[in-house]
Amino acid sequence: MSFSKKYLSKHFYQSEGFIVAITALLTAVLSEVKVVPFDGEAFRFGLGSITFFLLILIWQPSSLIRTGIVTGVTVVVFRLIEDYFFRDIPISVSYHSHLPALIFYFIFALGLHTIKIEQYKTFPLILGAWASLFELIGNVLENVMRHGLLHQTNDFKDWVLLFGVALFRSYFAVGLYSSITVSEQKKRMQEMLKVGSELYGEVLYLQKSMNHMEQITAEGFDLYRKLKKLGQRPLNVQALRIAQEIHEVKKDSQRILAGLLKVTGRKHSDTLFLADVLNLVVRANEKYSEMLKKKVTFYVNLTADFETNQLIPLLALLNNLTANAVESISENGEIHFDIKDESPHICFVIKDSGKGIAEEDVSIIFEPGYTTKFNDEGVAATGIGLSHVSEIVQKLEGQIHVETSNKGTVFHIRIPVKNIRK
Repeated sequence: MSFSKKYLSKHFYQSEGFIVAITALLTAVLSEVKVVPFDGEAFRFGLGSITFFLLILIWQPSSLIRTGIVTGVTVVVFRLIEDYFFRDIPISVSYHSHLPALIFYFIFALGLHTIKIEQYKTFPLILGAWASLFELIGNVLENVMRHGLLHQTNDFKDWVLLFGVALFRSYFAVGLYSSITVSEQKKRMQEMLKVGSELYGEVLYLQKSMNHMEQITAEGFDLYRKLKKLGQRPLNVQALRIAQEIHEVKKDSQRILAGLLKVTGRKHSDTLFLADVLNLVVRANEKYSEMLKKKVTFYVNLTADFETNQLIPLLALLNNLTANAVESISENGEIHFDIKDESPHICFVIKDSGKGIAEEDVSIIFEPGYTTKFNDEGVAATGIGLSHVSEIVQKLEGQIHVETSNKGTVFHIRIPVKNIRK
């Protein structure tokens, strides 16, 4: 379907004519699903008014009065046709019996228009009271007109029942509408919380990147000063330029971070529970595996949890190893996390079902430059991921070792609890 056709289709379903037509037709049809509280069919307790009121609440037209008139006419015509073809009732009797329905829908719509119904949608008790009043007035006028045309009379019981029916139908429609809106609001809230949670994860990764930028900038300026002392002008100018460019990237990232923090409504925090850190890593790498068109299942076994103030180092450490595990898996595979307390250490075990590491490479995988990744042109990656992991572990005074086979790779990391626990 072309853009213009899609636009016209959407415009049609949102048009005033379509809304009025659907309201009128559904009300006419469902008004025949009825309860008859009195003897005979002089007064019908149908679902028509409930349908009419509910549709106006959900799908409010721009003109309530026009909708009431069109709906009233449609209900009368529908009932006349039904009586003529299926009930063999004389047209004059049918006309006198059903014409008062037009008065009811007109009065009901006029009342809702008068109070400006939109302002009461969040006050169901008040809305139900107003609707009951207008329905009662409409019912009374409809009943008086019908009985006048048919030369019938009402007793006190009929009027009491009219009042009860008006209350029941109005509050039933309001209750149904409130249930629908509460369900929709709950769904929207869950979606907003999900988006906010995902954004917060991205905020943490952005913060981690900014910390790395700060460190690289500082090291770049340090390299610039050293090269300047040695009289290496071309190199020191290049080092300075690199440091300045990274600093500019960091400033842009800070602006993005400030905007994201405002959107998420969260204050900057340097602490998080281990379970939350691991959840961020898993979610990020689920997206990564989807991007690589791989089906990777993640399993987590967490038997130790506490608040950590080493959020960024742990994110960098676990994310590097997990991303490598995702890349080592061909199409389908599994990644297992096992975090357990081995006092005075915390032990992280990350196991994947990938292709493994060549036995002769195990001793050099943590050296800068080691890589098994090449782009489409055959250019090797930088190979600094695992060396960075090793550096983080050393700074946290931990140990890391690897086990590998053709069935996958297992990384064991042991870190003193005191170094990462808040």
